[in-house]
Amino acid sequence: MSLFERYLSVWVFLAIVLGVILGNLAPGLFAIIAASEVASVNLVIAVLIWAMVYPMMVGVDPASLKDVARQPRGLIITLVVNWLIKPFTMAMLGVLFFEYVFADFIAPEDATQYIAGLILLGAAPCTAMVFVWSQLTKGDANYTLVQVSVNDLIMVFAFAPIVAFLLGVTDIQVPWETLLLSVMLFIVLPLAAGLITRRWLRNAAAIDGFKARVKPFSVVGLIVTVLILFGLQGPSVVAQPSVIALIAVPILIQSYGIFALGYGAAYALRVPHRIAAPCALIGTSNFFELAVAVAISLFGLESGAAMATVVGVLVEVPVMLTLVAFTNKTRARFIPMDQRPIEH
Repeated sequence: MSLFERYLSVWVFLAIVLGVILGNLAPGLFAIIAASEVASVNLVIAVLIWAMVYPMMVGVDPASLKDVARQPRGLIITLVVNWLIKPFTMAMLGVLFFEYVFADFIAPEDATQYIAGLILLGAAPCTAMVFVWSQLTKGDANYTLVQVSVNDLIMVFAFAPIVAFLLGVTDIQVPWETLLLSVMLFIVLPLAAGLITRRWLRNAAAIDGFKARVKPFSVVGLIVTVLILFGLQGPSVVAQPSVIALIAVPILIQSYGIFALGYGAAYALRVPHRIAAPCALIGTSNFFELAVAVAISLFGLESGAAMATVVGVLVEVPVMLTLVAFTNKTRARFIPMDQRPIEH
């Protein structure tokens, strides 16, 4: 691991600080970036995420995808956590904190909005950034691709009903353009580019060498993405620090709690670390483009629901980096399992 990668958390912290400062000193610059959107997907961020995802897609070996079915436990944990647990615990935490714990600090109408935003976050599992977290934990590229793809397929059918049930409304309009464009930009195109690259390189040694050369682009893309995200929200961070801090509390509890559940289940079920790490991180991370788009569509750009989904964006990267560090430090506990033969 290079010096740059070893101190990744330091660079991300500096990017957060610089982003907030620039967002307040040069809002016009970030307004231009914010305007480059198609179907609620920011194209500048999309390019950066593509740069982060592509190095891992080069590691996807089509011939090995069939082996995923022979190790179903990681996939089962991911699906159970994402669709049977996560949306409901996020809703529970939202109600607990904004109707009870923070009731003296938040107006009831604002509390309802914040709860709605948290529900939207909880019902939208990650599509793009999880490839970055998987790469940083030396996750199995083939297995991660399958996990994300199955999640996205389920999201097409399950997102709207779950959100409708938890919000108590029936007219949920899923922004299909956002969902489909995100899948195309963050999965289909990088995967196609990765497969073409593998075909061009031909042998394993050349592929490994190429992956080593492009990996720094993934880390740089992450840092620049963080800077832009915090720059876009810099004025809000300064103007409403107390509200952002309150919204962040249930998100933090949810993130670490869901991770502990997924990672603990993977350990208990003897899932190899290369699968266990991304398995737990997928449930922790969120598809923030979809959550923000639906919040704006249902409640408006200036709503508390939209604010809550944006806070989810701000909290996610620092939280995920701490979890990446934790999974890397605990890899040794999984080594005997990694050496076990594939399940039949």
